[in-house]
Amino acid sequence: MTNTEDPLLLDNQLCFALYSASLQMTKVYKPLLDEIGLTYPQYVTMLSLWEEDGVTVSRLGERLFLDSGTLTPLLKRLEAAGLVTRTRNAEDERQVLVRLTPEGRALKAKAACIPVRLAEAGGFSPSEIQSLRQKLKKLRSALSAR
Repeated sequence: MTNTEDPLLLDNQLCFALYSASLQMTKVYKPLLDEIGLTYPQYVTMLSLWEEDGVTVSRLGERLFLDSGTLTPLLKRLEAAGLVTRTRNAEDERQVLVRLTPEGRALKAKAACIPVRLAEAGGFSPSEIQSLRQKLKKLRSALSAR
């Protein structure tokens, strides 16, 4: 059996390749996000809200694959920073709506350079990034269906 065939070698594990790539990506993101005052979980939350503002906390959690125990403190910090508001839905008081503040909307312009800078750091062409993203989404979907 060659090293490329051994299923128990660390370098042959898809999960480890994803995990270690994620760690490295976080290292690249950190200084970029520090410039705009966000952590990575806050950044993806803001990305989602820039795309779809005024959503319920549960919808946001589904979109970000985060449970309420993780999302609630994150939203509290974004609210304390003046980037979002959380209010009860007038139509259904069990729901909490998350909306961007003017400061939260304005932050989008400051974040606009981040995807480009990350792509440059990774050394991938736009088509390679799109292909990798599609494969990862397919993997996530297949794993979620299990």
